[in-house]
Amino acid sequence: MTITQLQYVMAVAEYRNFTLAAEKSFVTQPTLSMQVQKLEDELDILIFDRSKKPIALTDAGKRVIEQARHIINEANRIKDIVAQEKGFIGGDFKIGIIPTVMPTLLPMFLKTFVNKYPRVNLEIREQPTETLIRNLQEGNIDAGIAATPLEVEYIKERALYFEPFVGYVPEGHRLTNKLKLQREDLDINDMLLLEDGHCFRDGVINLCKTKRLKSGERFDLYSGSFETLLSLSDEGMGMTLLPYLNSLHVKDAQRNRIKSFENPPPAREVSLIYHKNELKIQIIDALHEVITSVIKGAIAFEDVEIVSPLRSA
Repeated sequence: MTITQLQYVMAVAEYRNFTLAAEKSFVTQPTLSMQVQKLEDELDILIFDRSKKPIALTDAGKRVIEQARHIINEANRIKDIVAQEKGFIGGDFKIGIIPTVMPTLLPMFLKTFVNKYPRVNLEIREQPTETLIRNLQEGNIDAGIAATPLEVEYIKERALYFEPFVGYVPEGHRLTNKLKLQREDLDINDMLLLEDGHCFRDGVINLCKTKRLKSGERFDLYSGSFETLLSLSDEGMGMTLLPYLNSLHVKDAQRNRIKSFENPPPAREVSLIYHKNELKIQIIDALHEVITSVIKGAIAFEDVEIVSPLRSA
């Protein structure tokens, strides 16, 4: 049994396809298949049920995968310990970013980080918060960027910035003439919300779900796109909320529909999160330093009221 064999098995378990697993592992499909077969022969079990499409893990295979994950993670930690001892900032680093943060934050810091730390090979994945938490626990990623606080026992959180929310109010709306919004102005019956898990009423909404009566009819909306919500809002279907950084990218014709909140505005805390046993602290420190330095010029708000998120951004 070798680490390489375990890595191949993990790849097949992740992609449920030998050809794709080989491609992602940078080996030929026959080589990967042969090594997986050797491991199965050595253990005298079937790890994968090849009769199913996509390939499925057997019951024994599920237990093997769980142990293989621990073995690979611990083996990788040896490299992390050496790198940390030498002060080396480089190597592979997998980071997940929630969908409502990635489009605005990534273009702000990525080029700066890559130029400053060229020896770090970033693998960036867009993932909802629940997936980030699970992947951190399983060691599939090294860190994440998410709305916090999450209050997960094994996860450490390092705040990057506090991002206020603003309202997007279409013409003819009941709040059109208000200069500043208040939380009490928000009515769930005319609100279009993303599946970001933020709401400024008593019940925080987990899914992008709006229920509104119009002409005796009810509609339910599920969307992960701010652009969709803005378009529907422009059609008179309700107002919506935007994180501040997203509001900077609305079209010029829509900009007069952006309304800020009375101080302190509701806001989300965005943090760099990682497992408490993570050893690539030198890269985490580098990411934190770069992101906080570039964000200062974009968000000048300090006095905010944090809205606790649900785990579904």
